[in-house]
Amino acid sequence: MKTIGLFALLLLAFANHGLAQNSADQEEAKQINIVHGANFTKNEVDYPGASIFSKDERQVQFEHQGADLWCDVAIYYQLENRLEAIGNVILKQGDSVQMTSKKINYLGDDKLAKAWGNVILKNASMTLKTDTLRFDREKQEAFYRDNGTVIDSANTLTSKIGKYFMELKKYQFLDSVHVQNPEYTLDSEQLDYYTTSKNAYMYGPSTIVGEAYKIYCERGFYDTKIESGYGIKNTRIDYNNRIIEGDSVYFNKANEFASATNNITVTDTINKGIIRAHYAEVHKAKDSVFATRRAVSISVQQQDSLYVHGDTLMVTGKPEERLLRAFRNAKFYKTDLSGKCDSIHSEQKTGITQLIKNPVIWNGANQMTGDSIHLKSNLKTEKLDSLKVLRNAFIISLDSVSMTGYNQAKGINLFGKFIENELKLIDLVQNTEVVYYMYNDDDELIGIDKTVCSKIRITMEENDIENLTFFTDPDGDIFPEKDLPENSRILKGFVWRGDERILTKEDIFDEDDNNLELVVIQGIDNPIDIDAEEQQRSQNESDPVNKIKTDNAVDPKANATKKKVN
Repeated sequence: MKTIGLFALLLLAFANHGLAQNSADQEEAKQINIVHGANFTKNEVDYPGASIFSKDERQVQFEHQGADLWCDVAIYYQLENRLEAIGNVILKQGDSVQMTSKKINYLGDDKLAKAWGNVILKNASMTLKTDTLRFDREKQEAFYRDNGTVIDSANTLTSKIGKYFMELKKYQFLDSVHVQNPEYTLDSEQLDYYTTSKNAYMYGPSTIVGEAYKIYCERGFYDTKIESGYGIKNTRIDYNNRIIEGDSVYFNKANEFASATNNITVTDTINKGIIRAHYAEVHKAKDSVFATRRAVSISVQQQDSLYVHGDTLMVTGKPEERLLRAFRNAKFYKTDLSGKCDSIHSEQKTGITQLIKNPVIWNGANQMTGDSIHLKSNLKTEKLDSLKVLRNAFIISLDSVSMTGYNQAKGINLFGKFIENELKLIDLVQNTEVVYYMYNDDDELIGIDKTVCSKIRITMEENDIENLTFFTDPDGDIFPEKDLPENSRILKGFVWRGDERILTKEDIFDEDDNNLELVVIQGIDNPIDIDAEEQQRSQNESDPVNKIKTDNAVDPKANATKKKVN
C-alpha cells in the first residue's frame, strides 16, 4: 500500500510539473518578443518599470503571435506585456495586413492595438485612413469613431464611425456614410460594405445619385460595380422623367430597367399622370411602363381625374407621344362619364381614346353602346371635345318618372359634342329610331314617341335629354301608353347593362382585384447578422434580384408568403 501511495505521489508531482510547464509555455507564447532592441535605456521617473528602446541604423522591432511591429522609439512594459510604439510605426500581420501610424499602444495579453496619427491600414484590396484606429487581432476587427476613409478599386467610402471585419472582408459604416464613385454617389445613415463583392447593404435613410437616376430608401441593397440594387422600405427611384415608389423597388442601370412590387405608384413628372398597381416595370430604352395587379392610370383633367383600369396597363412613347393601353377587362371613370370594354387605347398626340370590343359608356344615367367608341380631347385645353360611337350606336336611359320604361335612340353612327367636359349635343345618323316617354310639367305621361327617320339630334342639359329634333321625312307618332304594346316599346338590339354601371372610382375594380393577396417583402432585416442578409435575400423567392428574367421581367406571382390587400 505504501509503494502504491508513493507511486501516486510521484505521478501527481509529474502531472503538476507538466501543468506548470504548459502554463509557463502559454505565458511565454503570449509574451511580446524583442527582435531588435537597438539602443536601450530606462527612465523610472517618467516610465517606471519600462524598458526604453530607440532605433539605431534600423528601427526597433518586436514580434507577437504572427505580427511584427517596427518603430523609432518603444516603451516596453514586460511585466504588463504591453508596448508603446512611437514614431513611424509599422504593424504587419503576415502578408495580408499592414498598419502605419505615428503611435501605437499594444496589449499583448488581449492582442489589442490602438493607433494614433495618420493611421493607414492596408491589405491587398483596400486602404483605410483615419486619425485613431483600434485593432483587435484576436477577433480580427478594426474600429474607428473619429471619421475614416476607405479606398478600394471601385469606391471611396467615408463615415464618422466604422468597423472592419477582416475575415469577412466587410465594413460596417455608421453616421454620415458617403460613397464616391466616378458614376454615382451614395449617402447613408448606416451601410454594410463587402470589399470583395463591392456589395452595399443600406440601413436608415439612404440616397444614391447617378447620372440619370436617383434612388432613396431606408432599407436596401446595392451592387456598386454594376449600379444595380433594390430597396424594401420607403423606396423611391427618380428615373427617366418618372418617379417609382413601392414596398420593394429594383433598379438595373445596364439593362435600363426598374421594377416595383406591392403598393406601387409610378408618377409621370412631365404629363402629371400616375399609375398605381402591385407590380410594375419601367423600361428606359422603350420609354415604357408596364403595370398589372389592380393597376390603374390616373390623369387630371381640369380638376376632374380620369381613372383607367385593366388587367394589364402599358404606357409607351416619348412624353409628347404617350400611348396608354389597358388590356382585358378595361374600365374608366370620371365625373359624369364612365365605361368598360375589352381594351382601351389612348393616344396623347391625337387626344383620341378608343374603346375596343363590346364597349359601353355611361354619361350620367345614359347608356351608350356600339361596335367601337372613340372619345376625343382638345389638345390645348385637355378637356373632352367630342364622342363617336361607330356602327350599331344605341342610347338607353331608364325613364326617370315611371322607373319601368326605357328611353331609346339608335342609328348606324353617333356623334357627340362636349362643352366644358359636359355632353351637350348628340347626332344619330342613318336608319335612326327613337322610343321616348313624354311628360307634361306635372310629370303626367302624355304618350310614348316612336319615330323612324334618317337623323336625330338630341340636346342635353345636365346629362338629361332636353330636346329631340328629327330630320328628313320622320315617320312616327306619339302613342298613348295603352295603345303601344310592351314589345313595341323596345327597339331591336336593345341590351340594358345598368347593373354594370360604374358609379365611383372604386367600381373600376372587380372582386378579384379587391381580394388580391400580396407577397410579403423580405430580406435585409438585421445588420448585426453579419453575412445573413445576402443568404436570406438569395433564398427569398419574392426578391426582385432573384426573379430577373431574360426579358427583364420580374414574376409578379412569385410563390411566397402572402397577405391580403387592405
